[in-house]
Amino acid sequence: MNEFKTYHPIVNFTYFLFVIGFSCFFMHPLCLGISLVSGFVYSVMLKGRKAIKNNLLYMLPMILITALLNPAFNHEGITVLDYLPDNNPLTLESIVYGVCAAVMLVSVICHFSCYNEVMTSDKFIYLFGKIIPAMSLVISMTLRFVPKFAAQLKVVANAQRTMGRDVSNGSMIERAKHGLNILSIMTTWSLENAIETADSMKSRGYGIPGRTAFSIFTFDKRDKCALFAILFLGIYTLWGSINGELYFRYFPSIQSVKPSLFAMSVFAAYLLLCISPIIIEVREVRRWNVLRSKI
Repeated sequence: MNEFKTYHPIVNFTYFLFVIGFSCFFMHPLCLGISLVSGFVYSVMLKGRKAIKNNLLYMLPMILITALLNPAFNHEGITVLDYLPDNNPLTLESIVYGVCAAVMLVSVICHFSCYNEVMTSDKFIYLFGKIIPAMSLVISMTLRFVPKFAAQLKVVANAQRTMGRDVSNGSMIERAKHGLNILSIMTTWSLENAIETADSMKSRGYGIPGRTAFSIFTFDKRDKCALFAILFLGIYTLWGSINGELYFRYFPSIQSVKPSLFAMSVFAAYLLLCISPIIIEVREVRRWNVLRSKI
């Protein structure tokens, strides 16, 4: 399911700009929960069941490690639960803050994984190619490099494994040599790939003034409605945050603003903003099922 991916690039980029930006700065537990669940669900809808395993492999350990490490270095808070061997206090506030910080980081990673699936390099260059041609190309190549590097690393590792030169073969020293050899191969591949890409773009006249580019993107009525909804929800959420409706304090004691109708409406707007692609995907599936039933 990738209906949201078919929308205009400005709609996709505006959505991720709001969601990733809010996920980085909103530390209210309810906002963190909304961001994490929406990012997790949407990544599963985009990548399938394999995303569940991949997400959990880094989500759970990261949350657990951060929850354990933060109290070891951060001793702020007035609710002392116990004392560590070095006589520093173990506080409830530091544990809660560590968990929330880990959730924030994990949710941002989830949304960035969705961004890489939806905002392809051609969409990014379409939006910013004329404004900042060189920078847009570099950013596009950087975002594309990570998944491409991972795929190539898997190919190289499998090839080395067939020759008995994998990091899991031999003694500790031999494993280190095999790992360095794979690293050397990947470094050489990365440099060659960057040079080939640069030469290819240069031969096509990228960045030359007056150069035109073919584009298949059209901004239709569907995109207008989606963009208006995302802008309204994003601006409304930002307005609520500026007015302090999303305020949450961890130190020296856990404290939040008193709930109000305005605050609840801001949380509802943030929820609708985060799950906008999910709503679009579900609506499209239901529409498709209705059409199939009429055949």
